[in-house]
Amino acid sequence: MVPGNPSTGELLDAIRATSAARVVVLPNDPNTQAVANAAAREAHALGVRVSVVPTRSPVQALAALAVRDPQRPFADDVIAMAEAAGACRYAEVCWASREALTVAGPCRPGDVLALVEGEVHLIGVDLADTCAAVVDRMLGGGGELVTLLSGADAPDGLADAVAEHVARRWPFVEVQAYPGGQPHYPLLVGVE
Repeated sequence: MVPGNPSTGELLDAIRATSAARVVVLPNDPNTQAVANAAAREAHALGVRVSVVPTRSPVQALAALAVRDPQRPFADDVIAMAEAAGACRYAEVCWASREALTVAGPCRPGDVLALVEGEVHLIGVDLADTCAAVVDRMLGGGGELVTLLSGADAPDGLADAVAEHVARRWPFVEVQAYPGGQPHYPLLVGVE
């Protein structure tokens, strides 16, 4: 695992540290995609086959890892992982740090923002209510599995409250909750 906003050199070092002939890189952030591709090209020059699965969120990485099959040929496994990641819609919930005009309207410092696929969809005042509302919005487009990753600054019980909401409102949807420990985002949501 490489910390956020890595350099090409840091990713290349991590790839080499695996001592593997074939490596899959999951960037988990749109800003890391280009760096991951550059590191993959450099690793290829060193004889390491690297494929970058374009994950934009850690919940997409979990979806990709869930279908990983070491018995499958490498290229087929990468395709399956990319398909699983692409089928996972994602959201991030955070607090606004400054005034801004968003697609969902104006926000002020301290407002709760729910971003779906990187764009603000909801602005709220209560963290748990906004988290439940963004999950409802996402499940309105379909889904069978919700993955919740609690952040480092998430209040105790946040993921449990959202899971209970899903169980009441969407009884046929499975919920998986994990401590993610990510900074700045008390909750990351994936819907598959």
